[in-house]
Formats: sequence, structure tokens, C-alpha cells
Amino acid sequence: MGVENLSFRKRIGLELFRQHKKNAAALHQLRYLIWECTLRCNLACKHCGSDCRKNMRQKDMPLDDFLKVIDDITPYVNPHETMIVITGGEPLVRDDLELCGQELYKRGFPWGMVSNGLFLSEKKLKGLLNAGLRSVTISLDGLEDAHNLMRGNKDSFRQAYNAVSLLSNTDDIVYDVVTCVTANTFSQLNDLKKLLIDTGVKAWRIFTVFPIGRALQHKDLQLSPTQFKRLFDFIKATREEGLIHVGYGCEGFLGAYETEVRDHFYFCHAGINIASVLVDGSISACPNLRANFIQGNIYEDNFWDVWTKRYQPHRDRSWMKKDECADCKYFRYCKGNGMHLRDENGKLLFCHLKRIKEGENI
Repeated sequence: MGVENLSFRKRIGLELFRQHKKNAAALHQLRYLIWECTLRCNLACKHCGSDCRKNMRQKDMPLDDFLKVIDDITPYVNPHETMIVITGGEPLVRDDLELCGQELYKRGFPWGMVSNGLFLSEKKLKGLLNAGLRSVTISLDGLEDAHNLMRGNKDSFRQAYNAVSLLSNTDDIVYDVVTCVTANTFSQLNDLKKLLIDTGVKAWRIFTVFPIGRALQHKDLQLSPTQFKRLFDFIKATREEGLIHVGYGCEGFLGAYETEVRDHFYFCHAGINIASVLVDGSISACPNLRANFIQGNIYEDNFWDVWTKRYQPHRDRSWMKKDECADCKYFRYCKGNGMHLRDENGKLLFCHLKRIKEGENI
């Protein structure tokens, strides 16, 4: 598939979706609120975007501080339509995670978490379900040796796999597996796919390494252009098989692969439908965004005022039309790629479309 060979039908779809994105930015309805509840982690993964460590000087955010944000936004949103996603660090290192969930559940908010699975036992899962847990994302990045090498823990794969198996046999929970594909694990994709299917996994999300945080120190993890192109061929073929629902993350515009490797056209929702409260109180969009995109702080600002009156760089992305994006004919659809792929000066770190094209020409 030539990445620039967009069909007439797909171009029409992109034009219609372009208007949808414009309307969504104008309305900026808060649909997902991500809480970075801790920077502590029981692993030290090479591809970590936030550079979390087992011992962090930054203390966990007290539950009451985050609940104040929840209580502030409650008059303005429908709690049943606003998902709270608890992330970190590793959320399960908190002793009060069940209490956190109970308080959100009492207020009518559905909540989920992103976890490496290391501490997710049957007993812990039962307690979290009783506290209203609705969804879980487990990270599984390759087969055993490769996953453990990436995560720096010899028990990591076994525990993550056990967590996935546990979720596969649990009713009333929505879950998926997320895989960061690297140069070292690319060749394992078919075997990993078979493992997930055999385990009963229905939803699989794939992303690639972004060059931020600790991942910036491990450039060898980056896919080559050829691997990058072949990754989308793999996802497309897997979706056509229909044995597992796989999709690529919302990182960037993919040309002719749009709607072939995920369920919708490319759309970075950061600051449009997604906000985050970071562990130090910073009000941001996705937790992976740099400090220059922070919009305020819950200890100084009212969250809802910030959400309604700020976030201009997220909702009007015309400022991204510079450097390599300045003359790109696809900017009208891409709007400069995902905001987490911009450095502290707003410069694009890499372009998905360009990398795929490089892969085509090798």
C-alpha cells in the first residue's frame, strides 16, 4: 500500500472528519480525565516516557486533593460520561487505590487504570471491582525474555501475563493489552498475537516508542523505517483476519493507512476531550506532554476555569504549521501530529507519514 495513495472516498472522509475535529475543539467536552496519582513504580522500563523510578522524591498526590477537582467539575459534566483514568508511575503501588476508586464510584464517575500488572492478584482485582473498577489496560511488550529485558524485572512477563489471563476470565470488566513495539520485539509480533488470542484477549492496542523521558536514552529501541512501514501492514492484515481487534495508537496521521489500522481517522484529543492532573498538581492534557504545555495547577487555579478558558495551543493548532509541517499538503488533516511528539520548543520530533514513506523507498 502506497502511503500517499488516498482513495477519493478516503479523501472525502478526511474532509468531513476535519470539520468534526473543528467542532469538537470548539465544544471541548471533557470525556477523559487522567489522574497521575503517583510517580513511584515497581519497574524501570527502558521505553518509559515519564522516567518513573521506584524511589521518587515527588510524593503521591493525596486523594482528597484530587477529589476536590472531581467535586469542582461535577456540576459541569455528566459523571457517567466522563471517564477517570488512573495512571502513574504504577497505580497499584498506592495502598489506598481501592479507597480512591470507592470515592469516584460514589460520585458516579466510571474509572479505570493503566498498569504493568506486576501487583495485580486475584484478591486485589476483586477489591478493585468492588470499588467500581470498570476498565484496565495491561502492558505486554513482547515474549518473555524481551519483555523482561525491556522492563528490567525477571518476573515482569509472568506477572503481566497472569494479569491478562485473570482479566480474560473476569466478567463485567473492559480491558485491553497495550504493546510498545521496538526494534527488538518487532519480529515477535506474530507470536505475541497468537499468545494473546489463545489467552482470550479481544482488544490489543499497539504503539511505538516516543523519544521522550527514559526512552530518549535508548534510541536503539526505535523501529527502522522498513519496520515502521511493515508494522502497519501487520496491523492491517491482523484486522482483516478478525481474530483479535487490534489498533494503532492516536499518535499521528498515517496517510492511506487511515481507518485501515484503527477505527477512526487520526485525531489527537489532547486538550480537546482529554485533560490530566499530574502528581504535582499540574493541569495538562496527556501526561506525556512536556511542561511547556501545562495550563495551570490545581493548587493555584480552579480546574474548570482552566479547562474552559485555556488550552488554546491544543484547540487551535495552526502554530504547528512550521518547519517540516509548513508546506505539507496533509497538514489540514494531521494538524502537526500528536502533541506529545513536540519538544519543549514546539518542534516536531518525528513525522509518522515521513517515516512510512522512507520505509517504502528502501
